[in-house]
Amino acid sequence: ENVSTLRKDNTGYALKNLFIGSEGTLGVITKVSILAPRKPQSVHVVFLGLNSYENVLETMSLARADLAEILSACEFFDGDSMRLVTSNLDGARDPLDERYPFYMLLETSGSNESHDSEKITAFIEKAMESGLVPDGTMAQDETQIQGLWQLREGIAESLMHEGTVYKYDVSVPVDKMYSIVEKMQARLAEHLPEDEMKRVNVVGYGHLGDGNLHLNITTPEYSEEVFGLIEPFVFDEVLEYQGSISAEHGVGQCKPMHMPKQKPAAMLD
Repeated sequence: ENVSTLRKDNTGYALKNLFIGSEGTLGVITKVSILAPRKPQSVHVVFLGLNSYENVLETMSLARADLAEILSACEFFDGDSMRLVTSNLDGARDPLDERYPFYMLLETSGSNESHDSEKITAFIEKAMESGLVPDGTMAQDETQIQGLWQLREGIAESLMHEGTVYKYDVSVPVDKMYSIVEKMQARLAEHLPEDEMKRVNVVGYGHLGDGNLHLNITTPEYSEEVFGLIEPFVFDEVLEYQGSISAEHGVGQCKPMHMPKQKPAAMLD
């Protein structure tokens, strides 16, 4: 009875926000109103290869400054993610001539093709001339746009071809995102035999715009030893950076025991 399409209404509780993150504990949603935004008339996708995570951060800052209101996506993933997605998924192809330690996918969405094209072309030129980006490409049509997005969105599927996948969806300050991956790589390398470590993948990818990291580890089969090396270590590292152990996928049945580290008792009772 209280479903409304109003954009602003401060006459009671903001039920939408109360339900976000409640995972069914406050009730069952039976009816919603949906705002469907107009499809953008101008979409551009740029794919970049970079030599360091520091370059990724600087390029993101440049994109926010120069693309501003038309920047609609800013994604990153590491070189191992690229290796796995191109080797395990049919049709996935690296569009760049060389392999890089890091990659970025940026999307702009706007209403003026000439204006948006001019802005993103100027951004690419500036990023390359500054030395931040040694190589990159821009999609020329919808097929190429889908091909570039497949490289980012196909990572999770590609990891399933490697055996057991240990998945972590966390949020930390964006400048600390990849250090979580590096610490996990170092921890596993320190404790696992060298020949076993060769069969383990530790990759990082995610949404730079909101500090959301997907840390994924694979082993040929499930390993209790590896799981014990991952948890609770990964959550402790995230919380050390004042992050969240669940960025977008909720608490579910696997993380309640870790929540006392995340939230004070008064919020959990």
